Amino acid sequence: MFILCRRRIFACLIFGLLLYPATSSAQKRAAALRGRAIVVDERLAALRSEPTLSATLVRRLSRGREVTLLGRRKASDGVIFERVAVTRRTRGWVQRDALASPLAIGDDERLWRLIRASDGFVRIARAKLFLDLFPRSPYRPAVLWMLGEAAEQAADVLTREAMRRLPDGEIAATGVPAHSYFMNYVGLDRYNRQGVRFVWDRARSRYVYDGACWREIVRRYPHSEEAERARQKLSSLER
Repeated sequence: MFILCRRRIFACLIFGLLLYPATSSAQKRAAALRGRAIVVDERLAALRSEPTLSATLVRRLSRGREVTLLGRRKASDGVIFERVAVTRRTRGWVQRDALASPLAIGDDERLWRLIRASDGFVRIARAKLFLDLFPRSPYRPAVLWMLGEAAEQAADVLTREAMRRLPDGEIAATGVPAHSYFMNYVGLDRYNRQGVRFVWDRARSRYVYDGACWREIVRRYPHSEEAERARQKLSSLER
């Protein structure tokens, strides 16, 4: 009898050990399916205590903020909310439209439409988020093109700003190479953080976008409709 009990206890222990990894794996898979998301529309990114637009505001989430998805609920007015974890201690509800997730079908198209409706630096920042989130999306060539266009337009704005803030007389008085002032201009910093680079064209005294997006289009998507336009842009850069 004693031996039989010992055998049963031993069998239970073995079963428990075999079950634990399976349970642990299941929990990990469930966490992966819940996944993570990024704030892409900061105007809607109000973290609230309950899944309703009138609930108490916990905090505002900035564009690019990563959150962990925990659950979903539809409010009576039709707005969908995601329950999210911002930190270990901070949780709440955010309107689904503020977020994009690489695991959610259709989020790449939705973010592409948002980028297309944006302009200036906001378009650049959202395009960078798209490229980081959706490495295999069919919309990548179009987003790369929009990012390149926005960077090209930003070069003109930056040129005007820098010329106003860096007077020729002051630069000449220092004896420092003029182009180094322009390449160190503080207005370039936020673009640099988005991976967008400019060079200073000394002959024309202006910033020029370095064309990285166009090169990626030609290299990775040579048969896309954006590829021919990208080649033309690169050709004009070389002249």
